[in-house]
Amino acid sequence: MKFDTPAGTNPIDRMKVVGKPIDRIDGPLKTSGTAPYAYEHHREAPDAAYGYVVGATIAKGRVRSIDLDAARQSPGVIAIVTAAEAGKLGQGNFNTAKLLGGPDVDHYHQALAVVVAETFEQARAAAGLVRIDYARGDGRFDLDKELKTAPLHGGNSDEGSESGPEHRTGKFEAAFDAAPVKLDATYTTPDQSHAMMEPFASIAAWKGDELQLWTSNQMIAWGHSDLAKTLNIPKDKIRFMSPYVGGGFGGKLFLRADAVLAALGAKGAGRPVKLAMQRPLIANNTTHRPATRQRIRIGCEADGTITAIAHESGSGDLPGGEPETAVNQTELLYAGANRLTAMRLAVLDLPEGNAMRAPGEAPGMMALEIAIDEMAEKLGMDPVAFRIKNDTQVDPMKPERRFSERNLIRCLEDGAKRFGWSKRNATPGQMRDGRWLVGMGVAAAFRNHLALTSGARVRLGQDGRVTVETDMTDIGTGSYTIIAQTAAEMMGVPVDRVVVKLGDSSFPRSAGSGGQFGAGSATSGVYAACVTLREAVAQKLGFNATDAVFDDGKVRAGNRSVALADAAREGELVAEDKIEWGDLGKKFQQSTFGAHFVEVGVDAFTGVTRVRRMLAVCAAGRILNPKSARSQVIGAMTMGVGGALMEELAVDKRFGLFINHDLAGYEVPVHADIPHQEVVFLDEADATVSPMKAKGIGELGLCGVGAAVANAIYNATGVRVRDYPITLEKHLDQLPAYA
Repeated sequence: MKFDTPAGTNPIDRMKVVGKPIDRIDGPLKTSGTAPYAYEHHREAPDAAYGYVVGATIAKGRVRSIDLDAARQSPGVIAIVTAAEAGKLGQGNFNTAKLLGGPDVDHYHQALAVVVAETFEQARAAAGLVRIDYARGDGRFDLDKELKTAPLHGGNSDEGSESGPEHRTGKFEAAFDAAPVKLDATYTTPDQSHAMMEPFASIAAWKGDELQLWTSNQMIAWGHSDLAKTLNIPKDKIRFMSPYVGGGFGGKLFLRADAVLAALGAKGAGRPVKLAMQRPLIANNTTHRPATRQRIRIGCEADGTITAIAHESGSGDLPGGEPETAVNQTELLYAGANRLTAMRLAVLDLPEGNAMRAPGEAPGMMALEIAIDEMAEKLGMDPVAFRIKNDTQVDPMKPERRFSERNLIRCLEDGAKRFGWSKRNATPGQMRDGRWLVGMGVAAAFRNHLALTSGARVRLGQDGRVTVETDMTDIGTGSYTIIAQTAAEMMGVPVDRVVVKLGDSSFPRSAGSGGQFGAGSATSGVYAACVTLREAVAQKLGFNATDAVFDDGKVRAGNRSVALADAAREGELVAEDKIEWGDLGKKFQQSTFGAHFVEVGVDAFTGVTRVRRMLAVCAAGRILNPKSARSQVIGAMTMGVGGALMEELAVDKRFGLFINHDLAGYEVPVHADIPHQEVVFLDEADATVSPMKAKGIGELGLCGVGAAVANAIYNATGVRVRDYPITLEKHLDQLPAYA
């Protein structure tokens, strides 16, 4: 099905099932422990041995030699695979560094070997006996130093955030110089880790020259293709499966070392191998959100009209990597005739930087939305009013392109009313609650919409049940449920009459999970397949497909009604289709918007910050399931608090590693850190984006949260911190005197 004209009225618009807060259909399996995650497919791969990864202990250099003798003689050891035993491997399209290193070492904790043994404990013990002699090389580990000579470099996150090396509209420098009110400030964000609950894990089993792999991966098609390319075998020789994923946040978009090493280990051992990457390896072995250095300049008229705005960002990555596209939102969020965005990319020998929830916009808005508040203060304007004044209904850099739907003003106004923004004291450091300095902060939320081709197969059984098959994944976001809702709405059956099967490369290729494109794209693919199945059913039952109404387990037209199951009386009906996209995304700027409001308390004696309450108001097209969508947003808000107050991978610039590479040293928010969270969805249906008229919500809930927290801290204390995370030592000595 080609989607190239705005959606008209269709069966989804009935919203008998779609749009309802239906409980997660996979919830009982997960809460009872019967949903098999990657490390738990014991029935399908019996008698599995255990793999353990040996990671490099240098960041740059070469392996002189590897002594495996003691490890091979260790109890229970079945096989040890290094680059020498593996032979020549390919490199996937989505991997910057090799997933099995040697003899060259590209980064700290790059996998150099996998030890396979009868038990996990035996594999771990033997891995400790592997002796590696290195020739350490000089590495580049200091972002600030390397950015001084880094070139301009464009980039694309593959998730809807992209920008060229330098974009200009108008004459920024002249307009900025002439502006009566100006801001010129620099903001820094640190390296961050995904820190998902489920580690990278895989089970591999060979049957002759065919490989079955159960893994934890967000994008089946990407991982399937890259594993075939890495192992140098045809794709049709691999079945790549990921039915349940325990969190990914972008870290599991790509093939990682656990899958490759499980496959190589299973080949070497001659039996299935299960491998869970040990937690201390994850931060350095896999990907992370890169640190940024961002300079923002804004020039305004005295009435608050932005006349000039520039956002320049620098980040680093391994050779061949991409920049963090932190300037993307600044090209679209606010009006202004004279504009400049630019990015620089430094080559670093730190582990690979890549996508983490809302790549680009998440760190970019951590900077931009502080700068907007700072500018509002210079102008003597309320920060909500300043944002509203500079709203735009067209792409500021391409005014001929209108936004398909843009309800930022509604989000800000509704949020301000709900949050009690009028009670905020505009003068910082004036609100107190006992020993606590209290402040409120706001930030806009923005994330581009992206649609990817997505397919599905739908079956109608003789019992009237509808089964959906697609390689879409559920990373804890509710894919099973919204896909079931879509099929139920289209075929006119209750949700409990729909069976959903996900995460298998033998199913039709879907969009996958990431970039908040998954829900809208994958359900549109199911919609397309259901349209094809409806046509087959109507033909079988003697109806005109355009006249047939599917409802309550029946098909009717005029005064004739037939049970849906009758269409499959002679055998199962199967339909397969995919959604493909025309040029509506080029004709319209398709984006999602929101507003975040936060109240914090800062201890006047210790400087410790506590978030007291949070509100998100979101406009993201049709909300397919408000219950699971709310869960997505409150999870994103929680992640935003982490980014604002505690999350930071500390770089050891001497040896080139993230030193706090476990959950003891890398702090993330816990229940005690998170107060009441309120989420509001505006009623919106965007007919230009898909037949579902839905966009996405998973990233929008994060974009802007960090800045809202930072702005609230400033309102509470009068101390402006532009360096994330905002830990107590960064403002403690500047807090107002306690009287």
